[in-house]
Amino acid sequence: MSAVTDIEAPAGRTTGFWVVAVAFLLVMAYSTVPTPLYPLYQQLDGFPVSVVTVVFAAYAVGVVASLFLLGHVSDWMGRRRMLVIAILVSALSAVLFMIFTDVAGLLVARVVNGVSIGILTATATAHLGELRARARPDENAIVAASVAGGANLGGLALGPLIGGVFADYLPDPLHLPHTVFAIVLICLAIAVALVPETVAPQHRQYRPQRIAVPASSRGAFVAAGFAAFAGFALFGLFTSLAPTLLVGTFGETRHLVAGVTVFLVFGSAAAAQVLLARVSRRSQLLFAALACGIGLAAIALGAVLPSFVLFLVGGVVAGAGVGALFKCALATASEIAEPGRRGETLAAIFLVAYCGLAVPVLAIGAALTVVPQLVVLLVFVVLVAVVTVVAALRMRRIAR
Repeated sequence: MSAVTDIEAPAGRTTGFWVVAVAFLLVMAYSTVPTPLYPLYQQLDGFPVSVVTVVFAAYAVGVVASLFLLGHVSDWMGRRRMLVIAILVSALSAVLFMIFTDVAGLLVARVVNGVSIGILTATATAHLGELRARARPDENAIVAASVAGGANLGGLALGPLIGGVFADYLPDPLHLPHTVFAIVLICLAIAVALVPETVAPQHRQYRPQRIAVPASSRGAFVAAGFAAFAGFALFGLFTSLAPTLLVGTFGETRHLVAGVTVFLVFGSAAAAQVLLARVSRRSQLLFAALACGIGLAAIALGAVLPSFVLFLVGGVVAGAGVGALFKCALATASEIAEPGRRGETLAAIFLVAYCGLAVPVLAIGAALTVVPQLVVLLVFVVLVAVVTVVAALRMRRIAR
């Protein structure tokens, strides 16, 4: 099917929209499946907690590098082609996880998985927006943004829950989940190859990503970038260290509990994006500021007491705030993008966000080698609380 035929097929765009959304959800889910499995890898190889943060950061490094080098090329190479490539790269990472369980192998597999996510996020978000706009031109763009955000964060929520089930209830948890996802991902690649294209491929000289923001909108982009950075820093804390925190602070050793904890944090973020879809952006940002402040305070108090219930409730409330904040950041980036450069501008926002996923987690890992875990957690929570609340209020002042 040619690009022109694809673009002129409304029914195909409606079905294709949901195919892309499901693919987005499941590829993102696979990226967090290893979260509750990290203690098993630790037991197998005997490496310390700081190495877990390095393994996790390897994923974020792959994402950032991929966003910088490839996250924007769907603007001229085509959305569908790049999505298929992203899904197949994720399948390759699953094969690597099936083969290697040592630290070196984990690092390589996580980098490759990160590369797939870097290609996927901005491309899928742009593709969903374009498919929806062409199928339903009178519909508010926030609906497509909500589905994209829900698939993104909902997938990140689903992965740890799946990983926890494999770890506690199924055999060979360091190999079986990766085998299952390798098969699922290959099937998804075939399905996505059949959806309509929304960008006519062009011959253009390749260049790495640049921040494609009109001069008049730089203030809005900076505010959105800070929001994305701080929000993903909170997600990084839960996806990299949640199992270790549960054992060290609360004495909870069940892998499924770790998976459920991360699931609830990301799930509340995805739910907030869907439930607030038709609420004004200013109201969403006010909710984000309040939820991030209150939730992060509860996380800190729960760690000090210690109270696992308070810690978990705080994570859920803060997660909802970050979900609303990140959706508003994506919507802002999409609005200020120049024609023909939406993928590039969204890639820039995701680039900033995944730097927030990598840099703070690496800093936490370094600090844990010399500073008690509770002190590191409290300092981190205070910093994230300040940045998320300030970013939300700043975006609210300039929101329409």
